[in-house]
Amino acid sequence: MVDEEPNGERATVWLVVGEKRGDNAQVRNLARRAGLAAFAIEKSVVMKREWVDGKPPVAASLDHVDLAKSDALEGPWPDLVICAGRRLASVALWIKEASGGSTRLVVVGKPRGRAADFDLIVVAGHYVLADAPNLARHAYPLMEVDREALAETKKAWVGRLTLAPRPLTALFVGGPTGGLRFGVEEARALHEDARRLVAEHRGSLYIVTSRRTPATVVDYFREAKHPDPNEQLAVYDPTLAPIDSPYQGLLALADHFVVTTDSLSMMLEVAQLGRPLSLFALGRAPSGLERVLETVGLLREIDPTRAPIPAGGVLPRALAALGRPIHSRDLTATARRLVAEGLAAWSRDPQPLAARWKDEALDEVARRVRALATVGG
Repeated sequence: MVDEEPNGERATVWLVVGEKRGDNAQVRNLARRAGLAAFAIEKSVVMKREWVDGKPPVAASLDHVDLAKSDALEGPWPDLVICAGRRLASVALWIKEASGGSTRLVVVGKPRGRAADFDLIVVAGHYVLADAPNLARHAYPLMEVDREALAETKKAWVGRLTLAPRPLTALFVGGPTGGLRFGVEEARALHEDARRLVAEHRGSLYIVTSRRTPATVVDYFREAKHPDPNEQLAVYDPTLAPIDSPYQGLLALADHFVVTTDSLSMMLEVAQLGRPLSLFALGRAPSGLERVLETVGLLREIDPTRAPIPAGGVLPRALAALGRPIHSRDLTATARRLVAEGLAAWSRDPQPLAARWKDEALDEVARRVRALATVGG
């Protein structure tokens, strides 16, 4: 989409960004999709040390912001603010209050409070919210592959991937997160699935671990890796530049991917490339109480390929089973949608065909964002 001046006038648009690269990318991608990126102004906000990981209440407040390290937040106030996340939602609410209510607010993701004060809430399909006039739904998180950077990575890696024969399968290994279980038992099953898929096509396998991969899982892959040079392992190294990362090199050059479902970014980056994608479904990591309730039949064990996994503990899970959900996210929604739309297959199934990426609802979301970017409301 080409950047343009909404309604023939140039609105002032602020993109309020922070320390979370994923959130920042979604804000920028939404602005680009809405045709606002060329003239939007980024405002970088730095949190006070105690709030870098802390979760302040959602309020029209800058109490959690290190004003000395942040960009100036002062008038003239913008016509539109786009932000993501709890901490920056509070900053956006403060801007709206400072403007006398004239600034419109767009927040990416489910706000943790004061939802009615946002002019538009943009949520992907894994969020659980009731319908509302200010809610805009679309399928997948607003993550985009940097295709120019990927083209440069391809040039750098084309002579470094010496595995033979093709097709080359990349196995991207995540880790436990958000209530999903991933230990040595899961790693072994994942490895078996990947090897079977590779054997079906007489190809080769390159295993890459990530920042969240547990040390026990890394040790498993080191010990279990086949001595044959057609199976290789790269352990996550945070010191590598992106262009030297095996993950990026494989993203550019692999023919087929096996990805664990804990990582939205890994799943979506591959899906956007339109290459065959197999997903290894991670199950819930139940608490001791949940195990007891499963044993006595009061809770049903969740099959992550077929049913939602509510984020949170036993209470959200129990209430969801009773049809009274209070959880904010469904941890299996994105993976199940990718499979349902033919963009991926489960790793236990045959290797899928390549498919064309789509998120058709984004055009309507972009239209609603543009409609808010008008001078003076």
